[in-house]
Amino acid sequence: MRILVTGAGGQLGKCFKQASQNYPEFDFTFKTSDDLDLSQFAVIGAYLRREKFDICINCAAYTNVEKAEKEQEMAYLINAESVKNLAQDCDETGCTLIHFSTDYVFNGKKNSPYTEEDPTEPLNVYGASKLLGEQYIQEAAKKYLIFRTSWLYSEIGKNFFNTIRAKAEAGEPLNITTSQKGTPTNAHDLAAFVLELVAKNKMKYGLYHYSNLGEATWYDFAREILNLMNSDTELNENNDFTTLAVRPIYSVLNKQKVQDVFELPVPGWRESLKELYQKV
Repeated sequence: MRILVTGAGGQLGKCFKQASQNYPEFDFTFKTSDDLDLSQFAVIGAYLRREKFDICINCAAYTNVEKAEKEQEMAYLINAESVKNLAQDCDETGCTLIHFSTDYVFNGKKNSPYTEEDPTEPLNVYGASKLLGEQYIQEAAKKYLIFRTSWLYSEIGKNFFNTIRAKAEAGEPLNITTSQKGTPTNAHDLAAFVLELVAKNKMKYGLYHYSNLGEATWYDFAREILNLMNSDTELNENNDFTTLAVRPIYSVLNKQKVQDVFELPVPGWRESLKELYQKV
């Protein structure tokens, strides 16, 4: 089994690299966006035809929600047009494409977890570009898995978990919103889940939701991190800040389908956060 992981320099790509050590039976190739730029369409096609991978796990994405509002062309190039080309090339070469999308494809007006069948209505450019990428894959490829996920964090790179820890260690007071509800998701869990379903040959194609179980506000997430740190850092509720990108108020994902189809465990978000914190 030959597996290509694109976007290997980012948080999720690095989590896949760590998880790959548990699967010596697979032949992994990791390519950062500098090594393999998905916007170079002809290069990608030639590379896939030459190498003949069985699976492409695409971790390359434009993920800066705020900057996407100003860099719309770049966001759509990376999250949609490049994904369309990759899906077409994977389909041509018989390669299964595994891709990741976002809870931000929804408008947040629902007050119960979103299923895969719920209508989409992104509120910002990031969400819209990711949704278009999903649609392109569904049109272009026969062998694909799309996982919508949410609030990814790990000990790697820039994310909420690392930001809160750094500010707490520096003794900075924290002002965190309670106005958005979703689910923090340990990026290591997502990588492990995907590789385990590949290993067990549970490649049931389609669109799925994967995040850790449960729900939280960003304030809840910060409080849990501080509790694990035994930190007395000042934590205040603050819903008065303004952002360029509109975020959904409620974006909890329903994980029933992914659990029923793949029959693999999905950890709760608090349990998974504690496990990660104990490792770092």
